Amino acid sequence: MKIETKAFEEKMGKSISSLEYEFGSISAGKASPSALDRITVEYFGSSMPINQIAGIANPDPRTLLVTPWDVSALKEIEKAILASDLGINPQNDGKSIRLAFPQATEERRKELAKKVEKLGEECKVAIRNIRRDANDKIKDMKKNGEMTEDEQKASEKIVQDLTDKYTKLADASVETKKKEIMSI
Repeated sequence: MKIETKAFEEKMGKSISSLEYEFGSISAGKASPSALDRITVEYFGSSMPINQIAGIANPDPRTLLVTPWDVSALKEIEKAILASDLGINPQNDGKSIRLAFPQATEERRKELAKKVEKLGEECKVAIRNIRRDANDKIKDMKKNGEMTEDEQKASEKIVQDLTDKYTKLADASVETKKKEIMSI
């Protein structure tokens, strides 16, 4: 009996999805609504993501326009953006908030590329941890007599192939994001 790899493959896929999500908040001068995904606003006593209390438009490649559905939330949205690690000063016109993303300097682009590489490495570590868990389960199954040595070797090969596949996906994702950051 070989090991059931579906659960491990699902976890590896989630690691890649998480990496892509993290990349969404990294921009090099291009305004993306996903840059605001992590920012939460205190609204009527609960913490809510900006996109749940406001419309986010992208009028041009370097600008985001945040228009709350309830104008009374404007000040709280502005405070949350200022408190975030976005590094952009919001311009409040009384009805909406305009966020102008400056063109990133060469130094900032390199900084962002390093951050992307670090996130990619963390993703690959997570994938390797999943491989370790799968191999531990395989060894336990062999020890308990649930599989033969040949089945153990075949299962370990399947798990390694999955690890290689998802590691390559992480590397490809990192390279794509780095190209996006470094292009002017």
